[in-house]
Amino acid sequence: MRRETQNILLVLLGGALLKISFSGLYLRYVQKSLLPLLIAAGVIMIGLALFAIVQDIRRGKAVSEDDHEHSHSSRSTWLMLLPVLAVFLISPPALGGDVVNSAADTNQTQRSRNLLGELPSGDVIPLSMTEFVTRTAWDESGTLDGRRVKLTGFLLRAEGDTFVARLAISCCAADARPLKVRVTGDVPALPDEQWVEVTGQVVPKSASEKNSWVPSFTVESFTPVAEPVEPYES
Repeated sequence: MRRETQNILLVLLGGALLKISFSGLYLRYVQKSLLPLLIAAGVIMIGLALFAIVQDIRRGKAVSEDDHEHSHSSRSTWLMLLPVLAVFLISPPALGGDVVNSAADTNQTQRSRNLLGELPSGDVIPLSMTEFVTRTAWDESGTLDGRRVKLTGFLLRAEGDTFVARLAISCCAADARPLKVRVTGDVPALPDEQWVEVTGQVVPKSASEKNSWVPSFTVESFTPVAEPVEPYES
C-alpha cells in the first residue's frame, strides 16, 4: 500500500470516528463510557497521518512502488474505504425487533436477588427494562406487586402477543441482549418498533423459566415517544 493511500485512509478513519463521536451516533455501536477512547483514537489516527504527510513533504520524496504491485493492491486498499463512506453517508438505525425475535433466549438477567434493594416512593416509578425484568424474575419478595411502573421501549408483536422491548449492551452492539415485557390491556394501533412510554403494573409471578422470564404487564397508558438518544441500556 502506498504511503499516500495509508495517510488518506488514516485521515478518513479518524474523521469517521470523530464524526460518530461528536454527533452521538457512537451510541448505536458502543456504550457511553467508551466515548473518550473513540475521540482519542480518532485524534491519534489523524495526527499520525498529518505527521507522515509533513515528513514526506520535508523529505521531498514519496515512496515508489512498481506498477504491478500497485495494480493489485489498490483494489483491496480502496475497498477499505467502504465502511468509512457508510459512516459518512448512511445513518444506520439502532438494533431493534429483528434482534429480539431472533434471540434464542430473552430476558437474560443475572441473579441479583440480594442486591436489588427497596423501590423508591412515588405514585409512578420509572424503571429501566433491565431492573424491571430482573426484579420480576428473581425478587421473591414481590416488591413490584401493586406498584405502578413506567417503562420505555419499542413495540414488538409476535405470535399474537404485543411486547415492549429494549436491548441492553455490556460493551458494544455486538453483545446486545434482548429484554421484553408482554403487555396486556388496551393496546393502541401503533406500528412495530415505535418507541413508547408505558405505565402500568406487573402481573405477579407472571415471569417464569417456562416463558423465558418474560413478565406480563397490565398497561394503563401508552405514550408514543421519539427514540432515545441512548437506545441501548447498559
